[in-house]
Amino acid sequence: MKKVSLDTRIQLMGMLGVIASLIFVGLEMRQSQRIAIADQQQGRAAIANDFITPFLENGLDFTTVFFNENPNHEFSQQDIAHRNIVQIHWFLFENDFYQYSQGLMDEPTWQAKLNGIKTIFDLCDVREIYKLREPTFSNEFKLVVQSLPDNCLE
Repeated sequence: MKKVSLDTRIQLMGMLGVIASLIFVGLEMRQSQRIAIADQQQGRAAIANDFITPFLENGLDFTTVFFNENPNHEFSQQDIAHRNIVQIHWFLFENDFYQYSQGLMDEPTWQAKLNGIKTIFDLCDVREIYKLREPTFSNEFKLVVQSLPDNCLE
């Protein structure tokens, strides 16, 4: 058996060290990219919230105005506020799902968020809001919502 010189061993260890550090840097860059994309998603949710808030403050139903749905509605001010808050919640829950799917939210927090999604989904009087928003959700998020028991079936 041929002996490997000390120089060769040192060079091999050095090369392994360089390779390991490159792998580590690559993983860090990938994680940074995931965080940046999640931050963009969160920013979009914040913009949506900022967009809906004036409707809430002025007693206008966002769904009626934005989606041109039921323009002759007879919603009370409380109904309008409730509907606008549900809209905001769908934006927030969509963002929460994205954060979770990217590994940026722990399981207990996600389970709490999932309970919130179920609560909003079970509000039969505003289910139309989910139906209007559904085409804008990612397929993965829609699958989560569709996996919930539907307590609004007639």
